[in-house]
Amino acid sequence: MGRRKYGDAGQAFPIYITVVAGLLFLAFAYLAVGQAAATRNEAQTAADAAALAAAQDRRDQLAGLWLKNVLDPGLWQDIFDGNVDGLDPSCGRADQLAAQNDAQVLECVPEGFLGYKVEVETSEPVGDTIVPGTEDKYARASATAVIEPRCTFELPGEGAAGDVLPRLTCKDRDWVLDPKRLLDLPGPEDLFDVHLAD
Repeated sequence: MGRRKYGDAGQAFPIYITVVAGLLFLAFAYLAVGQAAATRNEAQTAADAAALAAAQDRRDQLAGLWLKNVLDPGLWQDIFDGNVDGLDPSCGRADQLAAQNDAQVLECVPEGFLGYKVEVETSEPVGDTIVPGTEDKYARASATAVIEPRCTFELPGEGAAGDVLPRLTCKDRDWVLDPKRLLDLPGPEDLFDVHLAD
């Protein structure tokens, strides 16, 4: 009986080693998948931040142009539509935000007049894992940010006084603009909303 007991124990040891080796392999595989997912998330965060930065820069320029032309309401709608000339490119801001998130911009293009699409790639690869080839694989992601005008207005009808400005209704507030006392004016965040596209 004693010999049989020791013989069974000897047979169990290789099975034990095999099970432990299998569990270790699964643990490393899950780690590799987690590492790749984390790198992908970093790329998406960088893409989101870069696209929002470009769109916010464009929003700020449009708001500045509206302030510059506040006394000419005939130009307001084109400004709110983003259909104006003389704006600086905004992709430089996308480059800055991507770099702050350890990524680089591969593509930054306007989406119509009121948006930007940005594609980025992480600066660091996934790294060494048990999965071959990951050491030189970089994560890529893209995002689109859009600018939405928050304000509406109606131009004065014919016969209205030439120094009357339209009432500007911006979602949660009405702005009554006095051309002789332009002190309290809406800011960029009042005029436009910036968010990621769905």
